[in-house]
Amino acid sequence: MTNSEFKHAVIVGASSGIGEALARRLAADGARVAVVARRETELRRVIGEINAEAGEERAVALVHDVRDAGDVPELFQEIAQRLGGLDLVVYAAGILPKIEADEYNTDKDREMLEVNLSGAVAWLNPAAERFARLGRGTIVGIGSVAGDRGRSGNPVYCTSKAGLHAYLEALRNRVAKLGVRVVTIKPGFVDTAMTRGLDGLFWLITPDRAAEIILNAASRGRVTAYVPARWRLVMTVIRSIPSFIFTKLGI
Repeated sequence: MTNSEFKHAVIVGASSGIGEALARRLAADGARVAVVARRETELRRVIGEINAEAGEERAVALVHDVRDAGDVPELFQEIAQRLGGLDLVVYAAGILPKIEADEYNTDKDREMLEVNLSGAVAWLNPAAERFARLGRGTIVGIGSVAGDRGRSGNPVYCTSKAGLHAYLEALRNRVAKLGVRVVTIKPGFVDTAMTRGLDGLFWLITPDRAAEIILNAASRGRVTAYVPARWRLVMTVIRSIPSFIFTKLGI
């Protein structure tokens, strides 16, 4: 018996980090969860632990590289059939390769755009179409505070997240009147493989804490949620800095 309003969920990018934590929390609340990622070994570990803890099959794994957008329509339908429905779709896939200050690597940049932005469109478009037809459903996209301002350290990562934020806003405006919720999540620093080794991290939270905040925001139908909430004030200040000053700050 589920303790959550979400009974059938798919988490894209669920082999580690925030995506894995979301899958674990949803399954612990009784939901059936499809976990999607490209790393099969990690996926098998995740569903094995979830199902062992639940004492029944609550999680199913589907191996998929989000850069293979052409596979999504068929895979999406398969997931809906295997779970017996869908009421929550979360796109949590993302990459943040190391970029040197004087590096302009188009291959790395293209991969970030494919994973962080194009992959989200490929998965969330069919989710929006399905939910709009049903008149209900929740879509969650995991963006980043990095998408709130163009920073010098990794221009295309900022671009990919800013693009995701704009896409989610536009999608929300399209389907809100049809009973579909679209939630934009903007995490700060979360203790995941993506952030390990980075300098200057502060307000670091665990993936499980991030997942708790995200699911609360999704259930409440929040438009945008910063994770944790204190980042909202920080980013409001950062967005208000004039460009000529922001450039001199070199951040």
